[in-house]
Amino acid sequence: MKVLAIESSCDETAIAIVDEGKLISNVLASQIKIHQKFGGVVPELAARHHLSNIVPLVDEAFERAGISIEEIDVFAATYGPGLVGSLLVGLSFAKGLALALNKPFVAVNHLHGHLYANMITFPKLSPPFLMLLVSGGHTELFNVNSWDSFERVGKTRDDAAGEAFDKVARLLGLSYPGGPEIEKLAKKGEVKYSFPRSLREKGNYDFSFSGLKTSVLYFIKKNPGAKKEDIAASFQAAVVDSLLSKTFAAAEKYRLKDIVFAGGVAANSYLREKAGRLSEGKYSIYFPPIEFCTDNAAMIAMAAYHKAKRGEFSPLGTNAIPYLKF
Repeated sequence: MKVLAIESSCDETAIAIVDEGKLISNVLASQIKIHQKFGGVVPELAARHHLSNIVPLVDEAFERAGISIEEIDVFAATYGPGLVGSLLVGLSFAKGLALALNKPFVAVNHLHGHLYANMITFPKLSPPFLMLLVSGGHTELFNVNSWDSFERVGKTRDDAAGEAFDKVARLLGLSYPGGPEIEKLAKKGEVKYSFPRSLREKGNYDFSFSGLKTSVLYFIKKNPGAKKEDIAASFQAAVVDSLLSKTFAAAEKYRLKDIVFAGGVAANSYLREKAGRLSEGKYSIYFPPIEFCTDNAAMIAMAAYHKAKRGEFSPLGTNAIPYLKF
C-alpha cells in the first residue's frame, strides 16, 4: 500500500510518500524566513505560500520516490488543528486527488501525526507507553494504551512550552522561531538563576509556564546587566525540569517503562540530554529524529498508512477543524 500525505497546518508545506509503512519520499518547503520579520506566522501569507508551493512539491515527491501518481493507493492530509486557511490548502488538494483518481482518502489529526513520528525510526515501538507531546501549541501527557486509545493525564493550564520559548525569545531580542534561538544562546551561558517551577505538588501532572515567562520578564527589568546567555540557560533549565519531572513521575505512577517524546520542543538538545540521564537503568526513551519533531508530512503519511490498514477511511466531505483536540 502506497500513501501520499500532505501537511499544511501552519507554515510548512510538506509532502511524503510511504510504501508499506516505509518512507520513500519526504519533501518540505519552509516559510520561516518569510515570517521572521513579523515575529510569528501571518496566517494569510502562510496560506498563499502553501498554494504556490504545493504543486511543485508534489511533483518533487513523485520524482524522488520514482513512482507515478497512478500508483498511489491512498491520499491523506492533515485536517486539524492549525490555521484554517493553511489546512484547507492541503486538505482540498488531497481530497481532489482522491476524487480524480477514485482512491480512498484519510484525514489525519496533526497531533496524532506527532505520535506516529516515532514509528518512522522505531517501527517496533508499541503501546502501552507514556507520551509527552510538547510543541508551540501543545504541552500534554498521554497514557497511550493502543494506537487509537489515549488517556490524557496532564496538560498545560496556560502557555504551551514552545509558546513560552517564543515569548521569552522576544524578551531577549531573539528572532523567530524562539525555541532554537534560545537553545543556541543557552549553550553559551550558565544556569545561574532560579526561575520558578509551577504546580509541583505530588500527583499533579499539569504544566504551567505563564508564571515562568512573567518571572523572566521582571528579572530582565530588574537586572539589565545580566547576560542574555545565562538568562536563556536558566529559563531553558526551568522549562525542561518542569517537563521531565512531571513526565517521569507520571511514568512511575502508571508503571510504564517506555516514554515517547513528540513535537517541536522534543528537538531541544538539553531536553534530550537530561531525559537520557534521568532514564538510565529504569526507562526506555524514544525521540524522533530532529527533522520529524517539527511539522512534516512523513508523520502524517505514517499515521494515514496505519489508519488505512485498519480500514479507517474518511469521507471527502471532511472539513478543516482549526481547534481539533487530540
